Amino acid sequence: MNSIGRRILWVDDEIELLRPHLLLLQQRGFHVDAIPNGDDALALLKEQSYDLVLLDEQMPGRRGLEVLEVLRRDDPFARVVMITKSEQDRTLTEAIGRRVDDYLVKPTSPLQVVSAVTRILQGRSIRQQQTAQDFAARFPSLSRAREDAETPEEYMDVYAELVDWHLRLEEAGEAGLLESVDGLTHELRRDFGFRIRNQYPEWVRGTRKNRPTLSVDLVREELLPIMGDKPVFFVILDCMRLDQWRAMVPLLSASFEVEERHYLSILPTATPYSRNAIFSGLFPDEIEEKHPGWWDSFSDEGSVNDFEDELLRTQLRRLTGKAVPVHYEKVFTDRDADAIRARVRSGFKEKGAVVALVSSFVDLMTHGRSESQVLMEMARDDASLRDLTLAWFERSLVFQLLREAAAAGISVLITTDHGSVHCHRPSTVFARKDATPSLRYKFGADLRAEKSDTVFATSDPGDLRLPPPDRLGTQYVLAMEDYFLVYPTRLREYQARYRGSFLHGGVSPDEMILPVARLTPRAR
Repeated sequence: MNSIGRRILWVDDEIELLRPHLLLLQQRGFHVDAIPNGDDALALLKEQSYDLVLLDEQMPGRRGLEVLEVLRRDDPFARVVMITKSEQDRTLTEAIGRRVDDYLVKPTSPLQVVSAVTRILQGRSIRQQQTAQDFAARFPSLSRAREDAETPEEYMDVYAELVDWHLRLEEAGEAGLLESVDGLTHELRRDFGFRIRNQYPEWVRGTRKNRPTLSVDLVREELLPIMGDKPVFFVILDCMRLDQWRAMVPLLSASFEVEERHYLSILPTATPYSRNAIFSGLFPDEIEEKHPGWWDSFSDEGSVNDFEDELLRTQLRRLTGKAVPVHYEKVFTDRDADAIRARVRSGFKEKGAVVALVSSFVDLMTHGRSESQVLMEMARDDASLRDLTLAWFERSLVFQLLREAAAAGISVLITTDHGSVHCHRPSTVFARKDATPSLRYKFGADLRAEKSDTVFATSDPGDLRLPPPDRLGTQYVLAMEDYFLVYPTRLREYQARYRGSFLHGGVSPDEMILPVARLTPRAR
């Protein structure tokens, strides 16, 4: 790694004793100026700039911390390493409080100093280079894994690794290699869509063994094992993709041990179907059979998710054989934060309770993006959508309650009901006027797609475990990959309005392969 041009100022009254350190830094290509006192160092810093200041704490005249105080006023972003004989906690705490980049205690070896300097001045470049090398080495086997994937678990593993590489290469600024990841993801979407189209009806009908974990299995397989005498916090963030979740994990790992797994959303990947399936443990046709009239199978609006608390209580009674206390909250905004927080805290005090919380912010933001030019600019691509989600989460009521759960020693199960896919290609469909309006799935009579390889189409509601239709000739069409459904009469209008939108309801890894994580509070 080239160090030429990196300038270091070393401030130490015993600089003559540090010749081996200076020589090693110079051999590594760094330019080092040595100054024996703080006043001369501050004067020099006004005349020229340095990439790093190595600052002794115990010097005649101004102490190192006094020099640091002045330096921070003149240059808040200067990078500083404090080097001192003092091992007092107060000195260390004060140095950290003034945002030193590192803290070394004398005697230091030349290699220790070089290591600290290299990490601060070149650490990002080294990490970028290593990330690029790691991906180049992994790319051939990752491509083969994508080509060879057959089982749902193999698709989940490949997709999760592609998400991870996307995040790492994006952080490293490797735009060229990101194109390779995007290419593999595009191919994975295509293969995954055809696999789902062929196997999903067999999974939901129970005619294929060893089906993957689906929405209907989540409470039984993930929530039930962590229930006991203590309350459990069950959190669902509506419309959260795997990459958005991965961006949140560093915030949570300070308070929790995070154990991540993956499952598949049922189809359509839309809240009325996927989230009701989670809370009930039932497919939509089973919900309709047990609760006739609860929803109109041709609508995804209105009150179709108004019974989630009742569905969860019923499912838990069925699984445990007893009445489990359930506290349920749905959060659209933080406007009622105080009241919601009080109710959740009350639930945290009840023995054996399940405190369920649904947050709709990510879903509202994703939908609102298509209607708002401001949101469209702020979340113009995958990366900016993640950044916007993270900015919300860090300041959200949900994150506050999660930290309170950790402080109270309460285990958490956190997941989502479906994701979203960044749609770029229109797929023309022909339908009557009464077809459902969604852009990723449609139900209606005489419904067909112009290009059959862009959709999962069926005339049998049993293939999707949907309630029987109330009219003959009903067809079901779900968009695959990154297609969105448009009518030939409004093709240009829909292309201009919805190309580049994040949508859900269809068949893609982005919508279906979802995180479910057990959060265990860290010991305090």
